[in-house]
Amino acid sequence: MADPRFFHRAGPFRLADLARIAGAELSDGADPDRLISDVAALDQAGPQQLSFLDNKKYAEAFAVSAAGACVVHPAMASRAPAGMALLLTKRPYKGYALCAQAFYPNPAPDGGIAVGAHVHPTAEIGPGTEVAPGAVVEAGARIGAGCRIGANAVIGRNVVVGDNSVVGPCASLTHCLIGSRVVIYPGARIGQDGFGFAMDLAGHVRVPQLGRVIVEDDVEIGANVTIDRGAGPDTVIGRGCMIDNLVQIGHNVALGPGCVIVAQAGISGSTKLDHHVVLAAQAGVTGHLKIGAGAQIAAQSGVMRDVAPGEKVGGSPAVPMRQWLRQVAVLGRLVRVKGDQGDGRDS
Repeated sequence: MADPRFFHRAGPFRLADLARIAGAELSDGADPDRLISDVAALDQAGPQQLSFLDNKKYAEAFAVSAAGACVVHPAMASRAPAGMALLLTKRPYKGYALCAQAFYPNPAPDGGIAVGAHVHPTAEIGPGTEVAPGAVVEAGARIGAGCRIGANAVIGRNVVVGDNSVVGPCASLTHCLIGSRVVIYPGARIGQDGFGFAMDLAGHVRVPQLGRVIVEDDVEIGANVTIDRGAGPDTVIGRGCMIDNLVQIGHNVALGPGCVIVAQAGISGSTKLDHHVVLAAQAGVTGHLKIGAGAQIAAQSGVMRDVAPGEKVGGSPAVPMRQWLRQVAVLGRLVRVKGDQGDGRDS
C-alpha cells in the first residue's frame, strides 16, 4: 500500500469501471459490481486489491496470488487462481497504469502565489496556478492555468508555460516555449546557451545561440536534464516524449513525437530523431545525424552514423544489433581460449 502521508488514494472502484478505464474485458463470472480499493504487486495484493501480469517471468507468482483482480493478457488467463477476477487485455501494463492513475491521480495545485515568491508585475499567471516560496517568475513570462511552479524554480523572461504543467523545485527555464501538461522534474535546465564556439589558438570565440527550446504537449523531462537552446534553428522536443534523469540534449536537436531517452544518454547538436525512437541508458549520439522512426539504440552505445527506421543497434561504434551480439560472443570465446592456453611463461 502506498504511504498515505505522500499519496492520496481515490476509490473504491467497481470492477466494471476499472475494466472500462483499462480498456479491458471482464472474465466470465466476474462480478462487475465488486469493489476494488487499491492496487498492489502480485505477491502483496489481497482480495480487495488489483494487480497485473505483464511478464511471464512472474507467472508462478500470478498463479498463487491472493489479489482480488488482475489485469492480464488473455493468453495467461488459464493460469489464474480460483476466485480471481480478470481484466483481459492485450496490453496489461498499459491497462494497469491507467487503473493506477485512477486510484492515485495527481493532486490539483493549491493555487495562489506564496509569500516569498517573486513574480514580476508584467508576468501573467493563469487561474488556479500555484507558485511556491522562493520561485522567480521574470518579466513578460506567461504561465497557463492550473500549473504548479516549485520552490526556487526560475521562469525566465518571456518564457511561456502551457496549461496544467509542472515545473519542479530548483528547475530553470529560459528562452523556451513549454506546452500543456508538461512535467519538468527538479533541477532541470532548459534553454541555456548551446555549446557553440569557433576554435582558435588565440582564444575560442563564442557563437551567439539565437534559437529557442520548443517543448510540445504531454512531455516529461526528468531531474537534472539539460536541454540547450538552438544556435539559430530551435531545439525541439516532440509531443509525448519521455526523457529520464540526467540526460543531455544539445543545441538544434529535434526529437519527434513519442521518443524515449533513458538516463545519462546524450545527443549532440543538430541530430534529428524521428518519432518513437528509443535511446537506452548512457547511449551517446554524435552530431548532425538522422535516427529513423522506431529505431532502438542499446545502452552504452556510441552512434556515429545515421540509423535507419526501425533499426536496432548496439556497441561503440554502434552496429546492427545481431552483428554486435556476434562480436561480443566471438570476443568472449577468444578470451576463454587465451585463458585456457595461459600466457606461455613458466611458473
